[in-house]
Amino acid sequence: MHKEIKLAEIAADFESGTIEEWRVGPGDAVQVGDVLLEVSTEKALVEVEAEEAGTIGEILVPAGTEDVEVNTPIATLLTTEKPDATTVVPASVAMDTPLAVEEEAQQPAPVATTSGTGQPGSPSAEQGDRTLASPVAKRIARQLGVALATLEGSGPNGRIVLGDVEAAAARQGIDPTESAPRTAAVLPPSGTYEELPENRIRQVIADRLTTAKRDIPHFYLTVDCNLDALLLLRQQHNASAGSGQKLSVNDFFVKASAMALRETPEANVAWSGTTLLRFNQVDIAVAVDTPRGLTTPVIRRVDDKLISEISQDIRRLADRARDGRLSPNDYKGGSFTVSNLGMFGVREFAAIINPPQACILAVGAAEPRVVARNGEPTVATMVTLTLSVDHRAVDGAAGAKYLQALIRFIASPKQLLE
Repeated sequence: MHKEIKLAEIAADFESGTIEEWRVGPGDAVQVGDVLLEVSTEKALVEVEAEEAGTIGEILVPAGTEDVEVNTPIATLLTTEKPDATTVVPASVAMDTPLAVEEEAQQPAPVATTSGTGQPGSPSAEQGDRTLASPVAKRIARQLGVALATLEGSGPNGRIVLGDVEAAAARQGIDPTESAPRTAAVLPPSGTYEELPENRIRQVIADRLTTAKRDIPHFYLTVDCNLDALLLLRQQHNASAGSGQKLSVNDFFVKASAMALRETPEANVAWSGTTLLRFNQVDIAVAVDTPRGLTTPVIRRVDDKLISEISQDIRRLADRARDGRLSPNDYKGGSFTVSNLGMFGVREFAAIINPPQACILAVGAAEPRVVARNGEPTVATMVTLTLSVDHRAVDGAAGAKYLQALIRFIASPKQLLE
């Protein structure tokens, strides 16, 4: 019998994604667990596996289609299961909703509409419990406080698009530019630049960081830290370590950050919007630069792991991130982030908090500096650390205590190897 293959909810907060590549085609036989296609989410490229065995019938949504929502039929599967007497096998399977990318910017603002069931025969903006609306319309509606259930969509099959939300906001006296500012790009003269293909992950990063910087009350704490003892210990360890067991300076910082969080649990928190959440374990996200944009895979229970295990986890997840092969479990959650730009020679910087976390540590470059020791000038290897803090969740004193603990672990690094 013919069955629909629908786009599954591959992550807890996954609403829609881009179909990057089909690994199978019409007529291909598949078994349970075979990879069918690749879908790009907010943070990674995810492989979608077959849940049933059978033969691929028709590809309903081609590669390159963006904003494909959860539970959308994307292909058909011919199985050996026999239909029961009540099953009607369709001669062909058609898509209910066109999935071509919407040029929402070109949609005219709709005329004022009323809520309710709509005109007889007109398509409804509701399908079961799911609102038929584009992802951007849903996001802006949440930001503006517009109830999608009260709107009638002007898009294909009654789909609610951005123009519908903005028109509703205007009727309610809400200024979209105040709640969801969008800055138009000022382009240079034609021919002086190259327009690159749209990168969904880059767009998601831009949206999330804009929201974080706008809505989170950041404050910053900066300290200088002596690295001489850590560098000497690392050199001694790596001289005797086998292949694949050498440690980086960043490995030490991730381990030290976890131990400092265990000592100052008031910094291992997040603000939920109404309450303060204190985490029971230390899961640290590590910022990784990839060809597709910045991503932050998460190392679990860092405070309970040996530094060698942490180092292996970081290398494994960084490789998967650069290859675009992170699973949702690799990047969801996390209670704290470490971002290190020292390898690029950046002396210091202030990072933007990675929501819903409350802190992110920015690590600069290690460099020789003249410092005072016992009242005399001497040269030491120093690094500047900047902690970006969400003031709703962490007070200045708590942030300062965390940095004190971190510096102490860095200054006495042997305990990081225990």
